[in-house]
Amino acid sequence: MGQHQSIVSAEWLKDNLNNPDIKIIDCRFRLPDANWGYQQYNHSHIKNAYYLDLNNHLSNTVTDHGGRHPLPDNKLLATKFEQIGIIKNKTTVVVYDDSRFAFCARLWWLLRFLGHHQVFILDGGWHHWQQLNFPTDNVIPSDGQGSFIPEPNFDLTVDIQQVKQAQTSPTVATIDARSGDRHLGKTEPIDPIAGSIPHSHNVFWQQNSTPEGFLQSKLDLETIWQAYLKYPEIIAYCGSGVTACVNIFALETIGYHNCKLYAGGWSDWCSYLQKSENLISHN
Repeated sequence: MGQHQSIVSAEWLKDNLNNPDIKIIDCRFRLPDANWGYQQYNHSHIKNAYYLDLNNHLSNTVTDHGGRHPLPDNKLLATKFEQIGIIKNKTTVVVYDDSRFAFCARLWWLLRFLGHHQVFILDGGWHHWQQLNFPTDNVIPSDGQGSFIPEPNFDLTVDIQQVKQAQTSPTVATIDARSGDRHLGKTEPIDPIAGSIPHSHNVFWQQNSTPEGFLQSKLDLETIWQAYLKYPEIIAYCGSGVTACVNIFALETIGYHNCKLYAGGWSDWCSYLQKSENLISHN
């Protein structure tokens, strides 16, 4: 299914496009325009693909704390999976976007979190599929007959208390997936406060892919992550638990499996800063 165990090529997907045991999910999205992805999907998408929306399906309601994209209600998401026709631990799911895995990696992570491991990301995404002139249409597939009982693995997540405890641990690396300038607190386009979690390192999520949207080679990924592979545990975070999943995905493909998501991310962390100034780092 490709050079890594969690990714498939456009050619592989095209050859399996009409396999009833494979479900394709479009995750295109834009943070500044929440309706954009669904509009694009309605206009054109990979043949037989369903659509799941970051805000409406892959996140929960925003509250004072918990970040901008809290993890979704497990039962509601499982119901969506059933409507798509996903049979847990039987159906192969292929997810894609047009943003170098930024949004589809969140769905990849969520499926695994809820106990479904046959999920793959489409290498090259929507852009490459279009370049190859592979089949697209604007038909919304009818509801499937799935069966999905969510069994969340909370060992894959950490909350703010666990992140604080890990700050001084020699066995845990906390890694920020945001850009270097955001990590350094030089700029903050989204959240009200700039900065990063003290003692955190920085691996920008876009390093894991080429500008064309292909996953970097195993060797390149090992080079990118080399400094952190010695840690028994990695905590991944970003602004709100979305692009951090790209880092987790990249680590998984090179055989590093003990990576935990701080889903609240910087947006959760900085929501407490008015109460305590010692939570911030400008490096």
